[in-house]
Amino acid sequence: MRIGALSQLTGVSERALRYYEEQGLLRPLRRPSGYREYTDDHVHTVRSIRTLLAAGLGTATIADVLPCMVDEGGQLAAACPDLLVDLARERDRITAAMDELGAAREMLDAIIAAPVPPEAAQSLDCDEAVGTEVGAPQAPSS
Repeated sequence: MRIGALSQLTGVSERALRYYEEQGLLRPLRRPSGYREYTDDHVHTVRSIRTLLAAGLGTATIADVLPCMVDEGGQLAAACPDLLVDLARERDRITAAMDELGAAREMLDAIIAAPVPPEAAQSLDCDEAVGTEVGAPQAPSS
């Protein structure tokens, strides 16, 4: 099958499929004309890639772990015992990132909930800042 058919079967854009090939995650056959030729095995590989991406793994890590993954009735499983250590390390990395985001959210909650003394609010020009997105560039005032 050609790349368009693989894209349709998997719901993954042709651009993403080409990217997966660049990253060494997909290895389609090449016809003499240069066209990529995919098989049903590639459909399963793309679904595995999508599952691992959804699990928070980057493409470089996926390239390392994909050869050791098996599909057990729609559930990926690590067939190589040593892989479990790597996957646990990735889980710990994701957990640390979640903890950092949780701390950032708590800080924002505290800032949002903090009372503002009336005299402080009167001395600020809040009209100019109202309605702007945090972190968004502001247009110069005239």
